[in-house]
Amino acid sequence: MKKVRRKQTDGLPGWSQLEKRAGISLASIYAVRMLGLFMILPVFVLYADQFEGATPMLTGLALGIYGLTQGLLQIPYGMLSDRFGRKPMIAIGLLIFAAGSLLAADADTIYEVIAGRALQGSGAVAAVLMALAADLSREEHRLKMMGFIGVSIGFAFALAMVSGPLLNQWVGLSGIFVVTAVLALFALLILFTWVPNPKESVFHRDTQAMPTLFHKVLKDAQLLRLNFGIFILHMVLMATYVAFPLVLLNQAGLAAEDHWKLYLPVFLISVALMVPFIIVAEAKRRMKTVFVGAIGVLAVAELNLLMGGDSIMHLAATMVVFFTAFNLLEASLPSLVSKVAPADRKGTAMGVYSSSQFIGAFVGGWAGGVSYEYAGAEGVFLMCSFALLLWFLLAYTMKNPRYVSTYLLKIGKIEPAEINQMISNLVSVQGVAEAVIEAEEGIAYLKVEMHALDKETLLQYSINNQN
Repeated sequence: MKKVRRKQTDGLPGWSQLEKRAGISLASIYAVRMLGLFMILPVFVLYADQFEGATPMLTGLALGIYGLTQGLLQIPYGMLSDRFGRKPMIAIGLLIFAAGSLLAADADTIYEVIAGRALQGSGAVAAVLMALAADLSREEHRLKMMGFIGVSIGFAFALAMVSGPLLNQWVGLSGIFVVTAVLALFALLILFTWVPNPKESVFHRDTQAMPTLFHKVLKDAQLLRLNFGIFILHMVLMATYVAFPLVLLNQAGLAAEDHWKLYLPVFLISVALMVPFIIVAEAKRRMKTVFVGAIGVLAVAELNLLMGGDSIMHLAATMVVFFTAFNLLEASLPSLVSKVAPADRKGTAMGVYSSSQFIGAFVGGWAGGVSYEYAGAEGVFLMCSFALLLWFLLAYTMKNPRYVSTYLLKIGKIEPAEINQMISNLVSVQGVAEAVIEAEEGIAYLKVEMHALDKETLLQYSINNQN
């Protein structure tokens, strides 16, 4: 009882002091890094012509190239952290990220900016941060910690879109890259002064990719639909921002230093509009309807940009629609992956999903630049519309998801002969739909209906609950 009272006063029910500290500190590192990556997004194309050799295609490549290196390296980073430790790999990644930022800050040519952005992406610590979060959280509370970190990422993205244009007024593009390097070093400070040291670092199949499971994940048609979806979503985002800032400047006549005045209300309104749809999707079990509808709405926003409209109010309204749908899809896709992936393959499924997201950003930057070079902003918006239409058709054919969540239970050492009986005991608990036990890990991977789960009975099987 004493433990429960202490946790509740923290404002994060169920979390220990160590989990609270770990969650906030790791979320801060995620947020600081994401802030640095995306502050450049709303302003780069407006000033890219100051770099020697810049063309629309190379400008788009400079925006998106970080996704290629991050997508290729994030899973290897996670694997290396199992051998060399979480904090050393995170520190190496943050230093590489800072080095890439400084290289871009000192760039005179577009090729140097591309090299700097590629180096930024090479500091691919996302998977390692998730593994460290798993080391520092009990199995029963891990899902909440991952959700907390996810919220910080979304907040950082919104802040970056508003602060980028503001910061550009004061320090210019080079200054933004320098600030990004400083933020990376600040994240390094957080890592070694605030993030707790785990008692031990072990492989977590709920947060880390397992190479032996790749073939199973890549053959799952439902997961492939979701991987394609996050690929298209971030391709569209990056491609849109090869063109939209220029439309805002050249067609709507909104000075670059005033772009933040549009983005601030756009993000505030879009987040407020998104929340009711998330509630309907989960609480009313309308996930597929809301999900497919959001893809359609995002396509409508792109078509609206394609058909034109030069007024600031028209463009602002269109971007409210765009980011309402984008934020809704960004929040829904990981939830769908968690629902669809078998309980013991979630980490591998999320690893492939995340790589698809980053590769999508790379393709979007490059393809958006090519489209702008040969067909202008209309070509970019037309390409995005076609991509979203294809995604809409694929999503429309997906199965209705089960309304379950992944739940981990530390059951401790168990003999192989006892596994079937333990599985039978676990699935007999109200709300447990599926159970897989990894005897060597001493963990039960469950699929549960959270609204119906008899958590009190379930926790009787957890060694974390046995004092």
